[in-house]
Amino acid sequence: MISRVFAGALLLAATKVIGQSPTPTPTPTPSPAPTPARLSPATIADLARIRDAALNSDYALRQVAHLSNNIGPRLTGSAQAAKAVEYVAAELKALGLEVQLEKVTVPHWVRGEETAALVQFPGQAENTTQKIILTALGGSVATPAEGITASVVVARNFDELQSLGREKVAGKIVLFDYHFDKQMAAESHGGEAYGQAVVYRGDGATAAAKLGAVASLIRSVGGADFRLPHTGSTNYKEDAPKIPAGAVTAEDADLISALTAQGEVKMHLVLTPQQLPDTTSFNVIGDLKGSEHPEDVVITSGHLDSWDLGTGAIDDAAGVAVAMQTANVLQQLHIRPKRTIRVLAWMNEENGLRGGKTYAQDHAADMAKQFAAIETDGGAGHPVGIHFHANAEVGKWLEPAARVLQESGAGIIAPSEHSTGADIGPIDEQGVPTFAPMQDSRFYFNYHHTAADTLDKIVPRELAENAAVVAVTAYALANLEQPLPR
Repeated sequence: MISRVFAGALLLAATKVIGQSPTPTPTPTPSPAPTPARLSPATIADLARIRDAALNSDYALRQVAHLSNNIGPRLTGSAQAAKAVEYVAAELKALGLEVQLEKVTVPHWVRGEETAALVQFPGQAENTTQKIILTALGGSVATPAEGITASVVVARNFDELQSLGREKVAGKIVLFDYHFDKQMAAESHGGEAYGQAVVYRGDGATAAAKLGAVASLIRSVGGADFRLPHTGSTNYKEDAPKIPAGAVTAEDADLISALTAQGEVKMHLVLTPQQLPDTTSFNVIGDLKGSEHPEDVVITSGHLDSWDLGTGAIDDAAGVAVAMQTANVLQQLHIRPKRTIRVLAWMNEENGLRGGKTYAQDHAADMAKQFAAIETDGGAGHPVGIHFHANAEVGKWLEPAARVLQESGAGIIAPSEHSTGADIGPIDEQGVPTFAPMQDSRFYFNYHHTAADTLDKIVPRELAENAAVVAVTAYALANLEQPLPR
């Protein structure tokens, strides 16, 4: 029973409410539309299966072993390069891919004799010389068959060369003694250290020739001090004579620098390479057709050619094998991508980049359908994630893939200031988003372009980790729910 006092209070409250104007109901603010999923739950589940399959497969290692051990060095234009084209094409057909060979006209440079000796130097014992370990740079012209004998002048960099002037350089052999930054490489910035030093390999011969030098040598571009010379291309310019170009070992660069500081040093140099007429080779292409957008292509790639000093295991049989593993894993798991995944083994990355340039020219009309491109060309060191050169939003789009890869320590996504690979550079310039594994580069340049680039430098687990990164990234890109922003 309600008391009279409480009943009166209720009546008074009701009267007040009735006498007031009704409070308007606020219009609800519409909730923002949810961000559409870039990758479906089914795709993310498949990414985990792909990762595990790649990590537990030795397929990539077997491909590296065959390319480097059974076929061996694959310098563009060589019989081994042709054999590698044949082998990879057959392997991709065996995986059930649609395979085609796209013609590439390539340079054919052949290494000849390469010897050097110091024939005059301070403190020299009578009738003795000192042997110098060196190698010709790719594309170098030859000395006369009998060689040349000339005094050596040392410059640490281009500025120092210019300060010497023509009167101190003309008629001499120039040695660029620029040191590869080992500390930078040890801090996992090997690529940056390489970039600083490699300009002397590319441009040193022309700079020396402009001042009248008769030959140009560089301190080898790399981190190993085991008296290993590092080869690589030199790039002659049209505004200077072509002079012989080579790379001496780090130890021999130190020796020559020390002796020239004491007095005159003369070297006898013999380099007899040949530049033969251009020849025909091929980019090898294998397509795993997409189920929904087969016209859109996601490239996964490495370059098939290699230098001739070693067997090209880390540079770049590893990259080709990792690309092949992507197709192998998807076929083994019976997973079909929505867009076409294209396995591409490039020809002529090392001394001309003809494969990448020709592909960009041949596919100019369908460049909009080149959805994305991945290249592995940094060896097979442990990957920590994915580099990309694309719209900044792309990093967010791939976050689910990165979470899948975190299990093997590869969950970082980071933008790159430039294309993520040399061969995919020409299509990157036309707007195609490019990607690459972000790899441990501390030791790569110890072996790169040397006789020590052999199969034993491949760590099987780390190769499998790279294969997982590439396969997961390729499938994620192929199955994005929307086109990538460009």
